[in-house]
Amino acid sequence: MNTLVSDNAALDAGPVQRWNAALAGGVCATAWFLATPGFVGSVALGAVLEAMNFRSLRRNSEMVFGRAVSGSALAAAGFGLRFSLLLAAITGSLYAGAHPVGLVIGLSLIVPSSLISAWIARPRDTDAAPLDPEEANWDAWNPWFARENTSDDEDSL
Repeated sequence: MNTLVSDNAALDAGPVQRWNAALAGGVCATAWFLATPGFVGSVALGAVLEAMNFRSLRRNSEMVFGRAVSGSALAAAGFGLRFSLLLAAITGSLYAGAHPVGLVIGLSLIVPSSLISAWIARPRDTDAAPLDPEEANWDAWNPWFARENTSDDEDSL
């Protein structure tokens, strides 16, 4: 079975998550020298919350696209549960006294992490000649799943 979920997926961190951890550490270290400890704690809490949220999003996406789980209802339920838990955590941390700007900064670190990771993974040569559209291998490629066609793909479409 072709699956995107590796055997050690619980320990596997993608490049976006590694960049996110590096940026969160850098921002927290910078904030330590420039702001109050409460602000630093809020940035760190926001970074932890968004790291858990992104990790959950990545795992659910790997399961759905890797065919370990099927069905859009399950994906929608996971989406709703994930955001409900995130909302509860954010609300609870604000009621506990977290600095709102620090929390937003921590929660927003996934955006530059994603951009940096996408920039590093960009094609090497943007002026490369396009592939021949008459190539026979295009018929074996499924653009919806970004892999070669299998018998399961035609049944699900």
